[in-house]
Amino acid sequence: MKTFALSLAAAITIGGAASSVAKTTGHENPFLKPYTTQFEIPPYSEILTSDFIPAIKAGIKEQDQNLNAIIKNRAVPDFDNTILPLEDLSPILERVASVYWTFDNALSTPEFAALADEAVPLLNQAANNVNLNDLLFEKIKYVYDHRDEQGLDPVQKRLVEKYYRQFAEQGAALPADKKKELIRINDELSKLFIKYNKNLLAATNDFFINVGEDAVAGLPASSLGVAKEEAQSRGLDGYVFTLHAPSRLPVLQYADNRDLRKAIYEGYINLASSGDYNNIPVIEKIIALRAEKAKVMGFDNFAQMMTSRVMAKTPEAAEELLMQVFTPAVERAHEEVADMQALVDAEGGDFKIAPWDYYYYAEKVKKQKYDLDESQVRPYFSVENVLKGLFGAAEKLYGIKMVELPDAPKYMNEVTVYDVQDAKTGEHISVFMTDFFPRESKRQGAWMEQMQSAGLYRDGSYKRPIVYNVGNFTRPSGDTPALLTLDEVETTFHEFGHALQGMLTKAPYKGLAGTNVDRDYVEMSSQMNEHFAFTPELLKEYARHYKTGEVIPDSLIKKLDDASKFNQGFVTTELAGAALLDLAWGHHDGKNVDVLAFEKQVADKIGMPAEITFRYRSPYFKHIFGDDGYASGYYTYLWSQVLEADAWELFEEKGVFNPETAASYKKNILESGDTEDALILFENFRGHKPDPHALLRLRGFEKAEK
Repeated sequence: MKTFALSLAAAITIGGAASSVAKTTGHENPFLKPYTTQFEIPPYSEILTSDFIPAIKAGIKEQDQNLNAIIKNRAVPDFDNTILPLEDLSPILERVASVYWTFDNALSTPEFAALADEAVPLLNQAANNVNLNDLLFEKIKYVYDHRDEQGLDPVQKRLVEKYYRQFAEQGAALPADKKKELIRINDELSKLFIKYNKNLLAATNDFFINVGEDAVAGLPASSLGVAKEEAQSRGLDGYVFTLHAPSRLPVLQYADNRDLRKAIYEGYINLASSGDYNNIPVIEKIIALRAEKAKVMGFDNFAQMMTSRVMAKTPEAAEELLMQVFTPAVERAHEEVADMQALVDAEGGDFKIAPWDYYYYAEKVKKQKYDLDESQVRPYFSVENVLKGLFGAAEKLYGIKMVELPDAPKYMNEVTVYDVQDAKTGEHISVFMTDFFPRESKRQGAWMEQMQSAGLYRDGSYKRPIVYNVGNFTRPSGDTPALLTLDEVETTFHEFGHALQGMLTKAPYKGLAGTNVDRDYVEMSSQMNEHFAFTPELLKEYARHYKTGEVIPDSLIKKLDDASKFNQGFVTTELAGAALLDLAWGHHDGKNVDVLAFEKQVADKIGMPAEITFRYRSPYFKHIFGDDGYASGYYTYLWSQVLEADAWELFEEKGVFNPETAASYKKNILESGDTEDALILFENFRGHKPDPHALLRLRGFEKAEK
């Protein structure tokens, strides 16, 4: 996932340092001046919680001054005096906002979380001061209307067009009364997003199951070790399982105790749905406000408004693609359930497969069909080895190497910082950070974001990016290192695919650099990178047993390959189902919202199998209700998979590490950013328009033509 941008105190690097700084009288707010650290990494040890609000206010003041300079300039509006200054309107605000959103997602302690009620409205105010400024938009529109007369090169012209489009999409062209309504709606939505995210984090941390030895049969030793440590940390006997993925998923996949599986499953699907942290009333208000916002912006509904801004153009186009995939996925899911039910019946089980049985019996069927048990392969995927494979593939494909910076600033001690260099010349390309393990102050999931964008800055310098990946992977336990599941390995490669697009960009302007591309195109590079994780030649380089150092044997590699399309019915159905639910919410008129009834209505309409739930139910569907980032846009994962599947077929045809293919992919996809239309960039690489059937072939729903 690409996002848009303190408990465990002993583990946080800034804790002790910040306290000592606070005792001095000479503390200077580090956000108020350029960082003097290497590569301008934020000086985390100097940052106090109390620095954020003053810095945001100072940033708004700086932004307003620079904004007035653009507006009051009497020269004819052009690229240099109107568009270029917008690229770096407030360095202070950019510095503080990037760290604020990092902490909000990955280090949201109670003290820091308390800032949100003041910080978020201020940041919204800062955005409104720019996006809804009539005089500024007049100047942008002038440059846009005269872009063919100002001697601009194609990339500059594209940046002008992008600014004009984005300002119009944010309501800059609205009359004054409509702008007033839009500001009110956006302000109310931002407060609801804060409440939704707080509820979700609190509800996740609030839930746990404490069981004894008699309930944990079947679970791998690594999961039991973590569960034992979790119980001890709470002063409890036995084992404690939580809703964090490294704890929840092994229970669903391996626990022989059906009641335990059901308890953890129901805890998850009912997350933030009742009690003190109930998100249902929050969602009802969000849906109503989004419907109102769409009307203000001149659209029939929210889904229409959001899809008009990206490659899909209409919700109908997105839904058509989803149903092309969803229908065969459901058919395959029914086959998968039949295989599971046959196994249950053969074992003498007197029950029908239920959702809490899916992972467990899928694992059994996989073992039966392919003689593959994930516990066999997991010892080969320690996080250290996976990173060797990840970085080794990037060096082989794109000529970059990762050099660790042990003394670099970091926001907590589990973060690792790298200097990304050209493997031949040693030239600095980017800073890359990793933060891989769960904690109470971190939201669930995995994502990529950046502290600093590549591009041209106000001081005339062209800066390189600072990019980071965050995850919630299985922690080390005792003497056992962090052994990643196959899904976690895939996720590591996925998020690094986003990072590659952010790090390798050669776009000259921040607004076009890296992952600043259409939402339904941004997932292509991340999903493409997943494929390299399990290619036999790369596995031979990095997948080594954590105890013996033995390279993963050919027999296990073959089993992984044979099983690569296994369970795709389930995986695709829950993903496409969630995307269809998201679009359905975007069509809602906002009246008489009944969250649970609406979910059931959508499930019945599309034919969601009873054994499968939406990947995310609404109360914990943070992608679409935690902010507007993926709202009416969750479909983009599958939309991008059409591009990714088609592109991957070229790698398979030419050889997955073919230098010419990798060089073309690097140039056209990873380096180009938004300097050209996404379809043109794709065709430059692939040689033809995207083929939707490539996705069906990739998922095993359609056979490749011979």
